[in-house]
Amino acid sequence: MIGNGINIHGAGNRNSWERLLVQIAHHCAVDVPSVPKGTALTEFYDVLEMKRSSPTADGDDQNITLNLQAEFCRLMERWEPLLHHHTIMNWAVRHGVPVLTTNFEEVLSEAAGCDFIRPPELPFTDFYPWSCRFANQLLDDPCDGFGIWHINGMRRYQRSIRLGLSHYMGSVQRARTWLHRGEVNLFNAKNRPDWDGARTWVHLIFNKPLLIFGLGLTEAEVFLRWLLIERARYFRKFPERAHPAWYVYTPEVDDTSEAGKLFFLEGVGITSVKADYAEIYESPSWAA
Repeated sequence: MIGNGINIHGAGNRNSWERLLVQIAHHCAVDVPSVPKGTALTEFYDVLEMKRSSPTADGDDQNITLNLQAEFCRLMERWEPLLHHHTIMNWAVRHGVPVLTTNFEEVLSEAAGCDFIRPPELPFTDFYPWSCRFANQLLDDPCDGFGIWHINGMRRYQRSIRLGLSHYMGSVQRARTWLHRGEVNLFNAKNRPDWDGARTWVHLIFNKPLLIFGLGLTEAEVFLRWLLIERARYFRKFPERAHPAWYVYTPEVDDTSEAGKLFFLEGVGITSVKADYAEIYESPSWAA
């Protein structure tokens, strides 16, 4: 599972989501140099979305009509893959490893040289295109080979972009139905492929080992943290189906939340591994 750290490495701060949100804030008459401390990025986005329909600061009665999701996507249009994108994606292709990403843009798929695939026989909504992937071939079982799956939405479907806390809660609600409700939910299915999310990226969370890097996994990542809790509960119910997971991170100076995050990850069965950015993105192991 790859976060936006892969885009920040080698590109400086210009590819950070915080920087993009601050740019968007200026269009919403919110003049701040950075996201205020104590405000999560998800909460900051929700505030901007509310400001969008408020009068501008100079008293103009005309409502702001900016589509924040579309604007966020537009600001990522020029992002391009760097050498480490190609190296890591080539490794995944060679070894037939599925790739989950919280990123919205198509930098990883461009680096891998693969195509967008939307299974024609499956139900589709552009709010939650969870069965769509970038790959070289369509596989019925997501675990069977390489594919790039966008957890929080993709740029080509702007309404799928999950940026705010409200968005994350919507994703939780949708996934919870597949996991716990109905006759063919994950926790009741007799066979792992026999459940409603079996042909989506959610299947990978519960049926493959996870290597997580480039991702903050802070307490603001409500949806992902909830999925990891459900994964741990699923493995407790079916220990024979359990898979390991690793979280690779670079310690940040004065990060007061790090201890709590590592406590949480240990509690849901994830091993934390320290590494600097070069060890993560420029490791010779990616050439294997």
